[in-house]
Amino acid sequence: MARAAQGPVAPPVTAEPAPTQPPATASPSALTASDARLAGDDKRTRLIVDLHGSVSDLNFRVFVLPDPYRVVVDLPQIEFGMPPDTGKHGRGVVSAYRFGLIAPGKSRIVLDLTEPAAVDKSFLLDALDDQPARLVIDLVKTDRAAFLRTAASQRSSDMTAHPQPPQPSPPLLPESQPGLPVVVVDPGHGGIDMGATSKSGEQEKTIVLEFAKRLADKINGTGRYRAVLTRDGDTFISLAGRVQFARANRASLFISVHADTLHDPFGVRGATIYTLSDRASDAESARYAEQENKADAIAGVDLASEPGDVADILIDLTRRETKSFSNGFAKVLIDQFQAAATLNKNPHRSAGFKVLTAPDIPSVLLELGYLSSRDDVKLLTSDDWRSRAADAVVTAIDGFFQQRRANQPAASSGSAPATP
Repeated sequence: MARAAQGPVAPPVTAEPAPTQPPATASPSALTASDARLAGDDKRTRLIVDLHGSVSDLNFRVFVLPDPYRVVVDLPQIEFGMPPDTGKHGRGVVSAYRFGLIAPGKSRIVLDLTEPAAVDKSFLLDALDDQPARLVIDLVKTDRAAFLRTAASQRSSDMTAHPQPPQPSPPLLPESQPGLPVVVVDPGHGGIDMGATSKSGEQEKTIVLEFAKRLADKINGTGRYRAVLTRDGDTFISLAGRVQFARANRASLFISVHADTLHDPFGVRGATIYTLSDRASDAESARYAEQENKADAIAGVDLASEPGDVADILIDLTRRETKSFSNGFAKVLIDQFQAAATLNKNPHRSAGFKVLTAPDIPSVLLELGYLSSRDDVKLLTSDDWRSRAADAVVTAIDGFFQQRRANQPAASSGSAPATP
């Protein structure tokens, strides 16, 4: 029996994490997706997703986003057990698609389109005999004007139905430790946004999370700073959300952790530290920044709904001072990191990374290495290497705050180092 989506429908707020394997008698929220495929041609393209578990109470929502053209399917939390290559190859009006968590309790499928397309049908099929339940999305070719009208209409409907969608509040400093400088550690990517992938299958989002957790533990272990993670699980966070998180936590330092890949590496390997700049230091840095800045589009986030730039609340002097402090930390980090890890031949670079744009928080992007390098992958997945590299970062943090204190007027006892 087929059931169609009835307009924008929010996922059930009671959705629970799905088990790793579909049980024989699954509850409505215990859903897994075992496979997905495309059918049809450029006139009508169909996405079919095999689901295990009851779909009788499953609510889903389908909408479109322009520039680039995308179709987004929002669902309750689902365990995706797809074959490794699922979604990498397109058909018809779909060039590729991806899937994963977008927030706790919420999953998403994003289809990249080769041209404007309209959602002709979207419905669920209950399990029948030996066939699993299925989610079906039918797309038909349209023109840009019609696509944009649909996107605008859906956005207007969303604003009417949910004028102020709830946002999770980031954790703040414990009252027992009000004077400790906060270091925000930001594991890049997450959830639907996997980031880079090595030839042997290691995913950037997993590697950087493991390192970030180790680093945060070591920072907190010093008793001199308070480390806070932007994410501690496999969840997507927008670029603006990461910056807002750091500012909400009154961070004195922001470290975003990543691991890039190159399609034609020529033996390129090693760690690189990036800082913010309007002009990229080199072509490779420009390429990398452009790639990383597409994270929100990859996850199907509607950038128009993001809060505006915070630049207007601070004077230009603050930005220049913050940039100077960021560059200072990058230099100290390079000095300490070279004893614990292999550095890129050009270890300090700069470009316009959106995640580094907090105007009042010194920020760096630490690229641990290249997943296109077997040698780097071996290190990045080594527990011993992660420990040594994290120790080097902590030593660099010590050096950074020592320099800050040396260059600032004496502060009253018990107060935290002032943020520029």
